[in-house]
Amino acid sequence: MDWYDILFYAFAVLTIGSAIGVVFSRNIVYAAFSLLFTFFGVAALYVLLSADFIAITQILLYVGGVLVLIVFGIMLTTRAQKVEVKQGFIRLLPPVLVAGIIAGTLIGVLTTTKWPAAGLAPYEETARPIGALLMTTFVLPFELASILLLVALIGAVIIARREKTRRV
Repeated sequence: MDWYDILFYAFAVLTIGSAIGVVFSRNIVYAAFSLLFTFFGVAALYVLLSADFIAITQILLYVGGVLVLIVFGIMLTTRAQKVEVKQGFIRLLPPVLVAGIIAGTLIGVLTTTKWPAAGLAPYEETARPIGALLMTTFVLPFELASILLLVALIGAVIIARREKTRRV
């Protein structure tokens, strides 16, 4: 086993372990911090796959945007510390059965497939060519997507302000 395999298994254990922490945590703040480690583990796996642009996007969008939004939502809620997720056997049985079926299928596929052995591909930078394409060839769709997101944001603010003024 070389260093690449060791890093892969370490990040895979980090990602899966923290994802399990998200699912089974009874405290919503602990679940959010477990989600942080899950996102970083996935980004590290992207780096190992030589997908540096997707790894950076993963960190910027999910950790920088989604997770921060979740944490602020938790912290600004008055009863966030007192939220306890109720777990019972009846609620856990269907997810455990589905997870068992999926795990059995994956194990069956992994053991019966003949995987070709291939060496590591040389590392190639992907962020620079993708960035160059976004700013040259695909600049119009990129700008249209940003305008669409801006219009959606303004629409959400207007809808939120209308709801607030109706209550008063």
